[in-house]
Amino acid sequence: MTIVVILLMIAAFVFGPGLWVRRVLERYSLPADRYSGTGAQLARHLLDKHGLNDVAVEKTPEGDHYDPEAKAVRLTEDKFDSRSLTAITVAAHEVGHALQDHQGYAPLKIRSQLVRASRNVERLGAGVLLVSPFIGALTRAPGLGVLMFGAGMLTLGTTTLIHLATLPTEFDASFGRALPMLDEHRILKSVDRPHARRLLRAAALTYVAASLMSLLNIARWWAILRR
Repeated sequence: MTIVVILLMIAAFVFGPGLWVRRVLERYSLPADRYSGTGAQLARHLLDKHGLNDVAVEKTPEGDHYDPEAKAVRLTEDKFDSRSLTAITVAAHEVGHALQDHQGYAPLKIRSQLVRASRNVERLGAGVLLVSPFIGALTRAPGLGVLMFGAGMLTLGTTTLIHLATLPTEFDASFGRALPMLDEHRILKSVDRPHARRLLRAAALTYVAASLMSLLNIARWWAILRR
């Protein structure tokens, strides 16, 4: 019974945030014509209002994000072309990141550097996991294999740790930048403001929710290596 409870708690920890984020974003994606402008148009409007004329607004299939290297706010098709509350709120959140970049917000720079570094670390971790059982068998030193396996597990969880550590950057983009912009320019319908706050919280948790799902890779590797 205890094991079942533990498994349920782990499942809630890994899947819960992602399911909540998806539910919130989907809930306010209808009606799709609630506002007069699309997510892309609002992003362009807010960027221009803050003198960020050189920041592009682009459509992407890879998830809503701001690219500090390309200087581009990128929105998925359902946000780029939609006039829903979800579309304009997520667009404002990404513009919040662009504003952070423009103002030299140090935590954003640190987060960007850590994310770039984590890609190499994750690739290294996958390689370590692959070779660890063979190294242990060839050297007849099981402890070495266990040590390498542990190192691989740690590197696979790096992205999750980075997003958890830099979560304040996401909340600043939502509540320190996006919500004040939406209020200042009177974008939101008054009845929508509480819902926009919920959406901005979901936008801030998007990366964390996705990276928690990546922890399933650790379970997958564990299952493979135990065979």
